[in-house]
Amino acid sequence: MTAPARAEPGAMDHRQILEALSGLLLVLFVAMLSATVVSTALPKIIGALNGSQTQYTWVVTATLLTSTATTPIWGKLADLFSKKLLVQIAIVVFAVGSVLAGLSRDAGELIAARAFQGVGVGGLQAMVQIVIAAIIPPRQRGRYNGYLGGVMALATVGGPLLGGLIVDTSWLGWRWCFFVGVPVAVIALLLLQATLHVPTIRREVKIDYLGATLITAGVSILLVWVSFVDDSFAWLSWQTAAMVGASAVLLALAVRVEARAAEPVVPLKIIRERTTALAILASLAVGMAMFGGAVFLGQYFQVGRGYSPTESGLLTIPLMGGVALSSIVVGRLITATGRIKPYIVAGAVVLVGGFAMLSILDHATPLAYVGVSMFAVGVGVGMTMQNLVLAVQNTVALRDIGAASSSVAFFRSLGGTTGVSVLGAILAHRVTDRITHDLAAAGVPASGGGGSSNLNLDALPPAVQHIVRVAYGDATGHIFLVSAVIAVVGVIAAILLKPRPLRTSLDLAQPAATAEGVGAEPVEGTGGEPGTQPTVTPTRAR
Repeated sequence: MTAPARAEPGAMDHRQILEALSGLLLVLFVAMLSATVVSTALPKIIGALNGSQTQYTWVVTATLLTSTATTPIWGKLADLFSKKLLVQIAIVVFAVGSVLAGLSRDAGELIAARAFQGVGVGGLQAMVQIVIAAIIPPRQRGRYNGYLGGVMALATVGGPLLGGLIVDTSWLGWRWCFFVGVPVAVIALLLLQATLHVPTIRREVKIDYLGATLITAGVSILLVWVSFVDDSFAWLSWQTAAMVGASAVLLALAVRVEARAAEPVVPLKIIRERTTALAILASLAVGMAMFGGAVFLGQYFQVGRGYSPTESGLLTIPLMGGVALSSIVVGRLITATGRIKPYIVAGAVVLVGGFAMLSILDHATPLAYVGVSMFAVGVGVGMTMQNLVLAVQNTVALRDIGAASSSVAFFRSLGGTTGVSVLGAILAHRVTDRITHDLAAAGVPASGGGGSSNLNLDALPPAVQHIVRVAYGDATGHIFLVSAVIAVVGVIAAILLKPRPLRTSLDLAQPAATAEGVGAEPVEGTGGEPGTQPTVTPTRAR
């Protein structure tokens, strides 16, 4: 039986929450769509702009870099300023970046526009979670998080299909891959202006610009290294030493600055808290599942099995169907029971099982088996991804909800990016060895066969095409075996989470205590320190 949420001053009712949530989900959908819609269209986009292979990579990397690096900054700003205003600013940044990307005249301009767009994407992904936490108590948040999972699954499946349709439609063209999200973002902006009423705690603070700069620089250098290692340079090289070393120094300085700052961008007291630390660890595995699954399963179907981009997108529906279904069902169960740990543990176990099933993939695995395996991975992701954020939000005061939420999202994104790079390096190594061996066995020189770098299979002789497809199809299973092993870490972290019932109030209860021993009346939603009277009055942003 669902426990009734505690009525709080200025709280939104169920109808108002659904109205505001419609705008939040709409803008989250278009933000995620901006990343997935270019996946099938990018070859034509780069070709039309006469771009290089390096620029091809940077079109994707630029958005990923800025969105990941700015996530904790958006989270901290949400703890200091109006959450409604910040989500609207993120929408405007995203929309402007989308227009600039669509108007790009060369690959360099497109990369710069995508980097600017990524700042908005990072803000939207962080702010949607934060705003939901500010208007819905944790006990009731489970069922609403189910809607988030469904939207994310829809964007991940629909993006590649929409991108293929746009570039194949002569009267649209590739520029509409970027323009298509702008009208939706404007509608979401107007909808949120009319429906979103989120409490704002106004505080006079000094923003930690030094800490924000060090974190952004350190993470950006690390992500640049992850994006290019084993491609542009070797794992053991002077470039690796320089970039990893510089990143380590900058992040070490950031930790020192954050430990001393009055208002740190990433509060270390929150990161050191047991639930947050374990949730971050588990999120690394979930990030790898979400990113790696979408990247390498799509490549498996197209290169290893010979399906078109549109067919590949359709074949990954079981993965996203599992995410959507489990997010909605488990979200309602969490709201009904007030318990979250059992579902996170179960989801982490299912995730390992799904990866283990995918680990035996080869170029001839029956599609029905692949579909069931992907569905299991999707169920595991849906049961864990949003609920790990919820577990952290349940343990922190409302004043720290932004930093706590964005910290989990930041490390999930960072872990996913790193995972994709590492798994991609493993895949490339095994594919190269397999193609070289099979070409030699067939009496075809490796240089004449095109090697593993030639993915334009139509340009290869039929015999070589078959060798390349078999190599990719058979090597993909190995990277999912590695994923299963890494995902075990997520299971251990989930098991170690402290069981804690979800609270029914927006903020932590304030214990009554004063110096004179006279009880002070606790105030919900102020974010003040325990045992003190609030010095500010929450106001509602309209």
